This record gives sequence, C-alpha cells and structure tokens, in this order.
Amino acid sequence: MRVRKAVFPVAGLGTRFLPATKAMPKEMLPIVDKPLIQYAVEEAFESGIEQIIFVTGRNKEALEDHFDHSCELEMTLRERAKDDLLKALDATMPEAGTIIYTRQSEPLGLGHAIWCARNVVGDEPFAVLLADDLIQAEVPVLAQMMQAFDDQQASVVAVIEVDSQDTNKYGILDMQEVGNELVRIRGLVEKPKPEEAPSNMAIIGRYILMPEIFNILGRKKIGAGGEIQLTDAMAVLLKKQSIFGYRFKGTRFDCGDKAGFQMANIAYSLERPDIGPRLREYLKSLKD
Repeated sequence: MRVRKAVFPVAGLGTRFLPATKAMPKEMLPIVDKPLIQYAVEEAFESGIEQIIFVTGRNKEALEDHFDHSCELEMTLRERAKDDLLKALDATMPEAGTIIYTRQSEPLGLGHAIWCARNVVGDEPFAVLLADDLIQAEVPVLAQMMQAFDDQQASVVAVIEVDSQDTNKYGILDMQEVGNELVRIRGLVEKPKPEEAPSNMAIIGRYILMPEIFNILGRKKIGAGGEIQLTDAMAVLLKKQSIFGYRFKGTRFDCGDKAGFQMANIAYSLERPDIGPRLREYLKSLKD
C-alpha cells in the first residue's frame, strides 16, 4: 500500500486569532511571507503526495484563491519585469487537478472534517496534515512518517513529549517502546486531566491512517467538547489494527497559539539571508 492522498481540515473559525481572522482564514496567516497552509502543502508534495483534499467551510475563498492564478497581478508583475515575484507566485501553483475541495457543512470537530473527505480518499491509506502544526525539519516530517508506514503497513501518527500539565490539550498515548523513533500505541485518551493521563506523549497534527477509520467516524459518536473526535475513532480502530507513534526529527511550532505563532516567525526569519542578520542584531539589542 502507498500513501498518495492528503487531507487538510481547514474549516475552523480561528477564533483564537480574532480579530485578525474575522475576514481571513487562520491558515492564511503568514510565517514571514508565506501563509501557514502553503508550508503544509509544500511538505505534502515534497513527501510524494499526489493529491490534496481541502475540507473547507464558509469564508475560505482566500485559501482557494491562493492556489489559483491571479491574472491581473501576474500581468502587472510581468509588465513591470518583476521576475522574482512572478517566480515566487508560480511556486505556489500546484499542477492542475491535484487539489480538490469539499465542504464541512457543520462544525462538528476534526473527526467529522476528515469523514467529509471519505468519498474522495476512497479505500486507500491517506495522510492528514493540520496546518497549525508547523514543523521545521531537514527531511519533511510526513516523508519521515511515510517511511515508517512503508515498513509497518499500519497507521502512523506523529508524537511529541509535552509538559505533564498540558495533557488536557492533546490526544495522549498509552504506549510501548518499539525502537528509537517508533512506539506501539496500546491506548488513546482525548485531552485527559494531568492526573488521569497514561503518559505525557501526545499526538500532533500529522497522521497516516488506514481507510477503515471512515467507517468508525461515520458512526458520528460525540466525544470531548461535544465534537466527533479523531482520537476516539483511532481508539476503536486500535482494537482491530496496530497503530504506531512516530518521534519525528524536527522542531514543532504550535501556530494555533499566539506565542507559538510568533516563535515560528522568529525561527523562520532567522533562517532567511535577506532579513536574518538584521533581525538577529535586533534580538541581541533587546538583551542589552
């Protein structure tokens, strides 16, 4: 089995970034000069994904337009010989037919958003990427996970250790060590209180899932927060199939959090030769 398709749940309202997200999708918030969603899409294509499936909601037109031609803008740049900017725009354009959009008509949670892509994904393993989780890595994290999937032929999720006081923000694992990068998942708990958490190993926004998950999500069982939780469906799938956690190589920024978003901007800016030196000098001046 091979992973060819990736689902991007992007129907959320982005309330934590209001008023900035009142009229703009949170996935379009920029890290330096590229929106969050573009980093995630580039990771998918660089990992070998052939088809992107966006699960959108209302007021997401800006996201759709970002991956389409802007004829007036391109014409203006061409007339003004702004070749570098034209090249940057061209880099955002996927091959025709590689992006498909479907709608989540009700805000019923991550599990429901993924279920909305069932007819496009079909009966094959697929990836899920949450753009809020931006990961700085030499080898794309999804590519790392796809290697683990090729070896195990089972669902694989990206995991990190979190502070024990933060377990109520994540899906938390009961697990067994397998190797340096892999853990075998024995159980899953969605957002447990710190005193009830089986570990401090948490799932973050990269998944490779077997298609049987759709049947479980289709039961529309309501979980934590009154939503259909992906973690709950994975716990049911776990009774029938193995699921592995993968400790990826890279630095993860939680861009759904204001502080994490700013940290990502600083980290990615420092890597840029055009602005990194100036920013580095400014940061040094703050210490003085």
